[in-house]
Amino acid sequence: MSLPLGPGLAGTRILLGISAGIAAYKSAHLARLLKKSGAEVRVVMTDGAQAFITPLTLQALTGEPVRTSLLDPEAEAGMGHIELAKWADIILIAPATADLMARLAHGHADDLLTTLCLATEARCLMAPAMNQAMWRHPATLANADRLQELGWTLLGPDAGDQACGDVGLGRMLEPETIFTRLQQALDPAAAISTQDLAGRRVVITAGPTREALDPVRYLSNHSSGKMGYALAAACAARGAQVTLVSGPVALATPPGVARVDVLSACEMLAAVEAALPCELFIGCAAVADYRAASVAEHKLKKGDDTSGMTLELVRNPDIVATVAARSERPFCVGFAAETQALETHAGDKLSRKRLDLIVANDVSQAGLGFGSDDNAATLLWREADAVRRQALPPQPKTALATAILDHLVTRLP
Repeated sequence: MSLPLGPGLAGTRILLGISAGIAAYKSAHLARLLKKSGAEVRVVMTDGAQAFITPLTLQALTGEPVRTSLLDPEAEAGMGHIELAKWADIILIAPATADLMARLAHGHADDLLTTLCLATEARCLMAPAMNQAMWRHPATLANADRLQELGWTLLGPDAGDQACGDVGLGRMLEPETIFTRLQQALDPAAAISTQDLAGRRVVITAGPTREALDPVRYLSNHSSGKMGYALAAACAARGAQVTLVSGPVALATPPGVARVDVLSACEMLAAVEAALPCELFIGCAAVADYRAASVAEHKLKKGDDTSGMTLELVRNPDIVATVAARSERPFCVGFAAETQALETHAGDKLSRKRLDLIVANDVSQAGLGFGSDDNAATLLWREADAVRRQALPPQPKTALATAILDHLVTRLP
C-alpha cells in the first residue's frame, strides 16, 4: 500500500515501543513508514519482544541504536529512561500486549519501556495486540479503560484471523492504519483517506425535524446537522455508498453522498425505510420526540383568552429503535444529546433501543454540540456482558467523525 506522506510527522520525535507479541514483526514496517514520513524514530524493545524480532532489524530501519536496558551505560549518565522520556514528542507502543497494558495501567516501572512511560510528558499511544479471549477478559478491558483515563490513546485492536487460529477482536491494526491514525491524532486536517468502507451501504440521518402546529409554526430544536454531515462526508471518503436523510439545514451536500430532504419525523422514518437495506445505520438526527395530535388548517390565533394555549402532543416514531428492531438489521449507531447524567442516560438508550454503539455528547457545554463546529463525545457499546466506553476529547466535528468511524469500522460484521 502506498501512502501519501504529508508534513504532519516531519521532524516529530517518535519513540516506538515494542513488546512481546507475534505482531512485533509488523513493527518493522511501521518503523519504515514513520521514517519515510520524515519523523525521527528511536526504538525501545522489551526482553520478550527480542524473541520475535531482532534489535538489529529495527536499528537498520531507523538508523538509531535500539534500547533494551533500563540502566544503559551508553546513555547520558546511564539514565536511558530519563533521556528518552525527555527526547520523545510521541510514544507509540505497537504491539502492546495484555501484560504491558496491565503494568502501565498500574504504574509499574520494571523495565526501560514502562519506566520511561512514567517519566515522560510526551503524547502516548498504543496499539493493543493479543488473543481475542485475552482482550475480552474483564481485567484487560478494565486496564484499557484505566489507560485512557491516564491519557493514553488506544489505536484498535482490530478484528479478524489471529496467529493462534482464533477469530475475533484483538489483533493489532495494520501498520498503514496505525500510521494513518497517528497522523489524524496529531493533525486531523492531514488525515489520510482510507477505503475501509468500500462497498458498504450506509444510511445516515442528520439535522432537526420540524413538527407542524399550523401553516406557519412548528416544533423543532437547535440541531445544525453539522455532525451528521461530517459523518456522511467521512463515510463517503472511505468508499461507502451513503444515503443522507436530512432534516432542514443550511449545509451543502457532501461529495459522493445521495441526499434525501425531509421535514418531519414521520417523513424521515419513511425515507430511511426506503433507503434500506444497508450494512450501517447512523441515527445522528435530532428527531423531535413529539408532534401535534392535529395540525391546524389555518394560523392559530391568540384570541381574547389570556390564560394561554394547550397543545395536545403525540409521540413520534423512534427511528433508530425501529431500524434496530428489524429482523435483518444493520449495524446500528445512535446519538444521545444530553444535558445531565450523560453516561447513565446514554447507557439506558443503548440497551433499551438495542443499539450496537451510542455516541453520547453533553450539549450543555459552551462551544460544543448544537450549532457549533466542535464537539466532544463518549462512545458506549456492549462487550463481554459489560458496557464499554471510550472518551473522545473536544475537536472539530470533521475530526470527531473520523474518530467515531475509526472505532466502529473495527466492530462492523
